[in-house]
Amino acid sequence: MWTDAELEGATLTQIHGPVSGGGHDLATTGRAIIDAANYVVLGTADASGRPWASPVYFAADRYAAFYWISSPDVTHSRNLAVRPELSLVVFDSQVAPGEGEAVYMSATAALLDGEDDVRYGLTVYPGATGPGVRQFAVEDVSPPSPYRLYRATVVEHSMLCPRETGQPCVEHGFRYDHRTTIVL
Repeated sequence: MWTDAELEGATLTQIHGPVSGGGHDLATTGRAIIDAANYVVLGTADASGRPWASPVYFAADRYAAFYWISSPDVTHSRNLAVRPELSLVVFDSQVAPGEGEAVYMSATAALLDGEDDVRYGLTVYPGATGPGVRQFAVEDVSPPSPYRLYRATVVEHSMLCPRETGQPCVEHGFRYDHRTTIVL
């Protein structure tokens, strides 16, 4: 049993354990969302700060790095060449309104051009095999090919704190959507 002095300044996570999302802690839910998804939305910006969003097929390496293949000539790749910081979001767009959950990430991206980095990345990408999924070789993502392999290294993962509509979240007491950092 906690005393009043112990409760003062303690977070509800310290008192009750991880914030619950649908019966699971948020980290478990976040991993499940990423595991079930095929696409991540990249949020990039050009040198002047003009935003651009792009969905790309991805494969994740232990939830810490996300790989995709793109042309260096498309907008999001050109943006990353001048501003490597980006945001990523993975979510299920098929759920009913109010039921959606997402994993939000801050990351730094790089075009992989070292042979060792590319070889390792291709052990991760494209992830699970299935209909329409093909394996790539180093020459498929190296000059003169029009495509390159990219990696986003995640700096932070977050999710919305779970709460009933109009009710405060258990952790922070806010009655509006807000994110909390999670560790995957």
